[in-house]
Amino acid sequence: MKQININTSFTVFQSTEELPQEVQSLMQQAVEIRKKAYAPYSKFRVGAALLLDNGKIVLGSNQENAAYPSGLCAERVAIFQSGAIYPEAKIVKLAVTAASDTNETKSPIPPCGACRQSISEYEFKQDSPIEIYFMGESGEVYKSDSIKNLLPLSFDKNFL
Repeated sequence: MKQININTSFTVFQSTEELPQEVQSLMQQAVEIRKKAYAPYSKFRVGAALLLDNGKIVLGSNQENAAYPSGLCAERVAIFQSGAIYPEAKIVKLAVTAASDTNETKSPIPPCGACRQSISEYEFKQDSPIEIYFMGESGEVYKSDSIKNLLPLSFDKNFL
C-alpha cells in the first residue's frame, strides 16, 4: 500500500482592490453580469467573465429553470459561449462572483463540480492553464493558477 498526498495552492487577495488592474476589470464585469442572473428559485446569483487570448471577454450568468436540473451555471454559460463564438481562442482568465438575495456572501465561492469538469475540459483542450479568480459578493478573492488546484484528479478523454 502507498499513500498519495495532493497539495493545492491559492493566492489570497484581501479585496478586489489588490487584484491586478486587468483582473479588477474582469471581476467588475462578472459582478455586473451577476446582477442579471435568472435565479428565481435559489436566489443565488453568479456571474462569470472570461478573458480570451484574442483579447475578447465573454460573460455568463446562471440561468435557472423550474425543471431542475435544466438550468446552467454562470461559468458554463460563459465557457460554452466562448467555445461557440471563438472556438480557436484559449481561455486565459476566469473571474467568478456569487451573491445570495437572502444572506451576505463574504467567503470566496468556487465553481461547482460540474463547472470544474467543464473548465477542466477546456484547459485540457487548449493545453494551457486557466487562471481562476473567485469571490463572494465582497471580501477575499482566491486565485488558482489552474483548475488542477480545484480538481486535482481530473477525468479527461484519455480515460475513454
